[in-house]
Amino acid sequence: MNKAAPVPSFARPAFVDAARAEFEALAAAHPDVECVDALLVDIGSTIRGKRLPIADARRLFEYGMQLPRSVYLMDVKGEMVNPFGRGFGDGDPDGTGWPIPGTLSPVWGEGPKRLQMLTTMRDEDGTPTPGEPRAALERTLERFGDLGLTPVAALELEFYLVDPKRDANGSPQPPLDPRSGVREKDNAVYAIDDLDRYAAFHEALNAAARLQNVPLGASSSEYAPGQFEVNLQHQTNALRAADHAVLLKQIVKAAARATGFEATFMAKPYPDRIGSGLHIHVSMLDAAGHNVFDDGTSHGSERLRHAIGGLQALMPESMALFAPCLNSYRRFEPDMFAPVNRRWGYNNRSAGLRIPVSPGAGRRIEHRVAGADASPYFTLAGVLAGLHHGLVNRLDPGAPATGNVSREPDLALPFTLADALGRFADSTVLPGYLGADTAALYGETKRLEAARFAKIISAAEYDWYL
Repeated sequence: MNKAAPVPSFARPAFVDAARAEFEALAAAHPDVECVDALLVDIGSTIRGKRLPIADARRLFEYGMQLPRSVYLMDVKGEMVNPFGRGFGDGDPDGTGWPIPGTLSPVWGEGPKRLQMLTTMRDEDGTPTPGEPRAALERTLERFGDLGLTPVAALELEFYLVDPKRDANGSPQPPLDPRSGVREKDNAVYAIDDLDRYAAFHEALNAAARLQNVPLGASSSEYAPGQFEVNLQHQTNALRAADHAVLLKQIVKAAARATGFEATFMAKPYPDRIGSGLHIHVSMLDAAGHNVFDDGTSHGSERLRHAIGGLQALMPESMALFAPCLNSYRRFEPDMFAPVNRRWGYNNRSAGLRIPVSPGAGRRIEHRVAGADASPYFTLAGVLAGLHHGLVNRLDPGAPATGNVSREPDLALPFTLADALGRFADSTVLPGYLGADTAALYGETKRLEAARFAKIISAAEYDWYL
């Protein structure tokens, strides 16, 4: 007698049918795949999930993937920190992850031939599980429907290629020049020769991006040895823009491993070098497809100014999203291209809120505050929350900055993780965008992570105080 299939306790989300159709087409096009990775992204941007044999993968579209709800709430080391009793305290119950259409692709690089897909976790009533970063961005985006506006977003990520071998103190060190074998030591911002010398890495990255449908834009060498920036193309679906950034991190690391390097998105891996940022470019379309930040002048519209005003207003309570780790705050130094205030300006990289040179239809804001270690989902949600807040309340950003303003620290901004988490916990606006439960769980998880880190006695402490 055949055993009856399990019956879901709630209906499948409607979007799963589209994901199933994509899977069937992809599986037919790649008959040699052995398994499928069903993925989700936790609050620290770590990709987690399950790997299923291809024969079992279709069950994902009928019954979903059962995983503990606490899987979103791990610290950066993968430890369950039990925020508000979620995890050990409540019996660690499961939620159900469902495949997200538009996120299915083959996987480039090491391991078995496989497909992968992002999933979203839903509770028994069909609502997203509290703590899910992607759902927080989705909630924030919904607020623009009332305004008849569609955010257009693109993300840029900076990162370092480092030698897989650490130095004698266990610290990262720049890679060996692929041509000479000599360790890198010089700055070479925008050097085409750097792209040529690291051509094997960039070719691998481009191959991975093509296979995994990650729409790369320009690549450039950055300000420090082994540092690069990769841009992603603008998307009218901001959820997909953040998905692309998550997957870009995945393929950068895979391409680095394949070519003999290690890639890090640590905000400040070297104390005397520039940090790595996550820059967000956002414009706004109305129902007719017109960019509301453009008014035909070189200065942009009043709505552009209002949006900047909102970003300024919410930046103090958003810093825990933009700079989520103790190391994140090492980026914020004068003349290091990481903003230390809420100033804005035209074509001015010393300001955290920059209006790049562009044709009117491409008028946009570049938000330069977040580090590369930040969650693309939470960072973009925080940026969009600020934009919406400013548009609704018609906030005035003041006069644009001119000249170098990177030496003018803003005392209203928190520049330690403890202060940032305190401001986040006391925030009155952000929870309404992210979801109150998700905001609270994020803040508590990061607080517990920081407390666990603070118990570690470093080698420097012994050297200084023993």
